[in-house]
Amino acid sequence: MSIIVASVLFILGLIIIIKGGDWFVEAAVWIAKATGVPTILIGATIVSVATTLPELLVSMIATNQQLYGVVMGNVVGSLLCNMGLAMGLTAFFAPVVINKSNFTIKSSFMLFSTGIIFVMGRDLLISKQEGIILLLLFLVYIVMNIWEFKKGESDNKDKGRIKYDKSNAKTYIFKFIVGAAFISIGARLLVTHGVTIAIYLGVPEQVVSLTLIAIGTSLPEITTAITSVIKKHQGVSIGNILGANILNLLMALGVSTAISSDGLIIDIQRIAFGNFVYNIPQTLFLDLPVALVMMFILVVGGLIFGKISRTIGFVLFSIYILYLATLVELFLQY
Repeated sequence: MSIIVASVLFILGLIIIIKGGDWFVEAAVWIAKATGVPTILIGATIVSVATTLPELLVSMIATNQQLYGVVMGNVVGSLLCNMGLAMGLTAFFAPVVINKSNFTIKSSFMLFSTGIIFVMGRDLLISKQEGIILLLLFLVYIVMNIWEFKKGESDNKDKGRIKYDKSNAKTYIFKFIVGAAFISIGARLLVTHGVTIAIYLGVPEQVVSLTLIAIGTSLPEITTAITSVIKKHQGVSIGNILGANILNLLMALGVSTAISSDGLIIDIQRIAFGNFVYNIPQTLFLDLPVALVMMFILVVGGLIFGKISRTIGFVLFSIYILYLATLVELFLQY
């Protein structure tokens, strides 16, 4: 297959996954509001699960093809993209006010989940048993949100509730089903032809996953974050970013590891520094540390100022751009 055909199909996959994600999220939010679910819970669970489906399906398909570098690159790349682009840009243009109680709980769980992945990966293998642990933590996160909702710590239960309409129901059910199908088809195109592009360019599959595929699968989160800020639903915005990051780590990575044959292997990359060449696990030495730094800035800044300010947004975006530039520099000599 030529690089031109692969690139066209990769772009087609992006378009399909964006449209599918848009329809799926729209339908999920309508269903949630029709049942009276509060905005912060919508953002942290329903919207987060919906917007994380691209990452989940891409990771599952990559696992099935034993492309473990694509799995890690997609998951960690999505974390970085969510914070650097989705949260960074939206906060820069419209500072996001937070609820300190909800923010503290969810942001702490996000940091904890990232730390767990870092510890699990020190032996360069996340085993099937560790994958099951991640899935159990995912269930804990969902139960935690349900408990929070029932205890009345979120918004008022009926706030934002819309009237159920049978004609609307048919439309949104159609969007829900077709959106999910589009996400599945787009995910397969992204993985297959993203790998083809990587081979043609002579760069590791993980680099393509950390950039092109990660940005593509994160577009639903980016779109949702920008839209929610414009419509002044900050609860959805910050809740979606935190929730999506947690679900990427626990659900997408957990499911992928659990269905793998022998666990998820963390790839070793050949990286050149001047005249010296090193073989190192980039995930542990670069990708996850940068993600942890961005998370720390997001969490500490949010708790200190009570909002994600323009300054924090600019810093997050700048770190992400610097990270991308570092990837390019490191692998120019690959």
